Amino acid sequence: MQLHAHRRTVTSNIDMTPMIDVVFQLILFFLVSTTFAVMPGISLNLPSSSTAQSTTMSGITITADKDGGLWFNDTAVTFETLGGELAAYDTKDKKREEIPITLEADSEVTNGTIVQIFDVIREIGFSAVDLRTKQK
Repeated sequence: MQLHAHRRTVTSNIDMTPMIDVVFQLILFFLVSTTFAVMPGISLNLPSSSTAQSTTMSGITITADKDGGLWFNDTAVTFETLGGELAAYDTKDKKREEIPITLEADSEVTNGTIVQIFDVIREIGFSAVDLRTKQK
């Protein structure tokens, strides 16, 4: 009588589907929970300039629209409260002259309004102002 040695071979299969599902869920979680730089939802028709240069959006943004609306970053303000918002801005141990202010004004905003904004900015002690335009 012959005895055959039966070897049992064990094959292992790893199902990758659950791992792929988990990785996909992690990617979706991080995409959704990531914070993005949000621009104020103000519709402006910026003036065109052939010498416009791109700048980084840091510091303070003051926005004026054609209907007379005025915003400090994303907070609606008036000319009377703009000075208080600028004075209360945390400069983080920098001089006010070094803090960049970006002024966004609709192309239909009058020169007098822009001069009023500049006056408020200078009265508080800020001086680094950029006018935001769109390139031609």
